[in-house]
Amino acid sequence: MGVNLSPASPAAKWLGLVTAVWVQAIAANNYTFSNYSDALKTLMGLTQLQLNSLSFAKDAGKAFGIFAGLASDRLPTAVILLIGSVEGFVGCGVQWLVVSGRIQPLPYWAMCIFLCMGGNSTTWMNTAVLVTCVRNFRKNRGPVSGILKGYVGLSTAIFTDICSALFADDPAKFLMMLTVVPLVVCLSAMVFLREIPPSQTASEEGEETKFFGVINVIAVVIAIYLLVFDITGAHGRLFSQFFAAILLILLASPLLIPIYLLTKNFVSSHRESADVERSATEPLLVEAPEVERVAAAEKRRPVVGEEHTISEAMRTADFWILFGSFLCGVGPGLSVVNNLGQMGLALGYANVSIFVSLTSIWGFFGRILSGSVSEYCIKRAGTPRPIWNAASQILMAVGYVVLAMAVPGSLYVGSVVVGISSGVRLAVTVPTASELFGLKYFGLMYNILTLNLPLGSFLFSSLLAGLLYDAEATSTAGGGNTCIGAHCYRLVFVVMAVTCVVGFGLDALLSIRTKSVYAKICASRKCEKASSDIVQ
Repeated sequence: MGVNLSPASPAAKWLGLVTAVWVQAIAANNYTFSNYSDALKTLMGLTQLQLNSLSFAKDAGKAFGIFAGLASDRLPTAVILLIGSVEGFVGCGVQWLVVSGRIQPLPYWAMCIFLCMGGNSTTWMNTAVLVTCVRNFRKNRGPVSGILKGYVGLSTAIFTDICSALFADDPAKFLMMLTVVPLVVCLSAMVFLREIPPSQTASEEGEETKFFGVINVIAVVIAIYLLVFDITGAHGRLFSQFFAAILLILLASPLLIPIYLLTKNFVSSHRESADVERSATEPLLVEAPEVERVAAAEKRRPVVGEEHTISEAMRTADFWILFGSFLCGVGPGLSVVNNLGQMGLALGYANVSIFVSLTSIWGFFGRILSGSVSEYCIKRAGTPRPIWNAASQILMAVGYVVLAMAVPGSLYVGSVVVGISSGVRLAVTVPTASELFGLKYFGLMYNILTLNLPLGSFLFSSLLAGLLYDAEATSTAGGGNTCIGAHCYRLVFVVMAVTCVVGFGLDALLSIRTKSVYAKICASRKCEKASSDIVQ
């Protein structure tokens, strides 16, 4: 009896999660525009409104994520990853050719298309890993969503810091990394990431929770490691190379979990061959009682908390409340992320990489902690998950007030607060949608909700921030414009703070409306645990 790495083994499931984490750790092109936006603005002689429209083109690529959602129910995970990685290679590759000077700047409309491709590529990657992993770990949706979304946020700091360490903030080399690295990582994930049976017993769920704790600790160590590197100032080349090598080792360390499971299986397989044979006959995706529950729910109009088709979900008030609150959270957040470069310059900072990294790292903490904490509170007390979104909206509103005041250090504080709040929003909304409307059409549901990303980018970044900045700016000789001073973005921050208050109201309303759903989830988890204890 040998080591079991069959497609349905626990080791294979966790190996798939590790490769999914790597995919998310390199999905940085949606949040790093500030790192090379000034180079594009200078090369193409753009106004701030034109630059923000380029940024919107990148975010508009997410609107076509609908196709990734439709494909997630029809194509294997590997094919979805391949589509995303190749599209990103082309989209980011052309931007690299322009910024590096290897080709002349393309017409504005052509650059919009390639930025759109780069933005759309991540919808395929995100859909592949989120849908597959949430289905594989459906009893730990909060932690798995927090970890995956956390690494997406951390990817910005990973790319920014490695580029700073090795290439001295060269925007061309940064874009080269965005072009090549995601393709290589996605090719590895194509081999190992696939749908595998979820945990069936309370003991298996408990083991999952323990392993998620290990991955959380590793992720926090990585985040702190990146943060320390950022706040300690300039470093020598040798030290920077050493930093990059240790970072890669830390990113590889979650492999210890599938290695441990393989070792454990090897030891136990000689004594428990009967159990191994019995596990091979278990159903592939869902247990029979769940299939029966889904079938029963489809015979009548489902209520919130049961499986919904897309049309059924969109006929509920809860869906549109969730959709609207998501817009109020991610729209202002994207405006800050996309305009950090110009915000920093307006306030007198020559290098804005530190603010990009701060937003990324603290966004990670918001994502990973909200996923685990919200899951714990559901299991213990049935606390509605949307309540954490409501809390994040208030925190984000405070952050925008601080930014509007433009006191010394406000951009540091604002970057941290906006990062945390945006992180909570992105991590909590994913499992909330699956709990309220089911997993059957989750891929498409997720991508419909993420339409708020391009919509929010257009409303708050391209229109609001772009128009108000240009109104305050003065023209430059090259045909662009610039603005220096706290007044450049003050009104933008005030409007976004008000938007967050509206979002808070929507999230509070959704929490009240779904209280019974989460009470049932809590009761079900406690019943399963009690049954398991009796059996043992």
